[in-house]
Amino acid sequence: MPELALEEVTKTYEPKAVGVENLSLEVADGSLLALVGPSGCGKTTTLRLIAGLEEPEQGVIRIGGGIANGTPAASRNVALMFQRPVLYPHRTIRDNLAFPMKLRQGSWVRRIIGRVQRQAIRERVNVTSHLLGLDSVLDRYPAQLSGGQQQRVALGRALVRQPGLLLLDEPLSSLDALLRQELRRELHLLQRQLQATIVYVTHDPMEALSLGDRVAVMERGHLHQVDRPEVLLQRPVNRFVAGFVGWPTMNFLDGELQEHEGQLFFVGLGGRQPVPANRLNAWGHLVRRPLTLGIRPHDLRPASGQKQHGWPLRLQLIETQSHGRLVTMGGEHGEITAWVRKDSQMFTSLNTIGIGSTAMFEAQLENCFLFDRGPGAATVAYPDG
Repeated sequence: MPELALEEVTKTYEPKAVGVENLSLEVADGSLLALVGPSGCGKTTTLRLIAGLEEPEQGVIRIGGGIANGTPAASRNVALMFQRPVLYPHRTIRDNLAFPMKLRQGSWVRRIIGRVQRQAIRERVNVTSHLLGLDSVLDRYPAQLSGGQQQRVALGRALVRQPGLLLLDEPLSSLDALLRQELRRELHLLQRQLQATIVYVTHDPMEALSLGDRVAVMERGHLHQVDRPEVLLQRPVNRFVAGFVGWPTMNFLDGELQEHEGQLFFVGLGGRQPVPANRLNAWGHLVRRPLTLGIRPHDLRPASGQKQHGWPLRLQLIETQSHGRLVTMGGEHGEITAWVRKDSQMFTSLNTIGIGSTAMFEAQLENCFLFDRGPGAATVAYPDG
């Protein structure tokens, strides 16, 4: 049984703004679901619905097998961590970590249980602080901590009462890149150690792919696809998922398949390229249909030899990265990006090619995707068949 299930959940805001519409997804016990999409796609609305801060207009929310609709937020055994750490500035880190447990127990319980309860809280705080590497700062105040330490404390406040479900709303987005990467790794290891059930919201697709056991991709309140990270990369259901997931982002070339003198070509962007033999069976029935070719940047290369096939592209920008160069080129009716690895022949030749130069490029079509240009832009052909 899943720890969390949303069944055709809808939430709208006035005037006629859609938060989420007919949203259905499941999160297995002990797993991490990464919820990703552009700003305004409904990610945070989904978390607020799960936490009980919002109520759906239709649909069912199940937590731990029971229906949570109408259940107050405080009774859902769910912890929500926001983008910026919410800490009490006048309390020490030890007191900040202990406060959720004290608040949950209530004053009359503390009076009855007394010393035994206080000892249990101290032990839980010590265990949590040790997990998060906070032992040395327990007697400091939030203002005395770095941004990363404050985020650890905020996470500790969520973990200390051992919730059945942990909801994280872009908890690392306000940190610098290096610290974000470090804390992302620590969070991943911590989730594996605790076997915690987590829904993690992010606008960063690479963060979603690296963290999630499964990744759900949303846009404008709708769920496009939810699956394992490798499936999203290898078999995206439509152009939106293909373009949003993965880095560098996929190139899209509008065109069509045409036959000429017994050869099948993809024609678009002011050029054409022959379809390889191992793609003919999969692509042959799509002739003259309006299509979009999806090319990963690492599958674009200079045309070999004296070939006249490919696309004439003008070099516009070269961006140096740690493992290669990102090259932006312009062609007829659009731009295209190539990823050039450090160990490739083209990497060295870029030193002698001037901005504004034009060269013929081709794609490894056997690795490319085809998308319909109709509503939904569904994937109609994958590289693997």
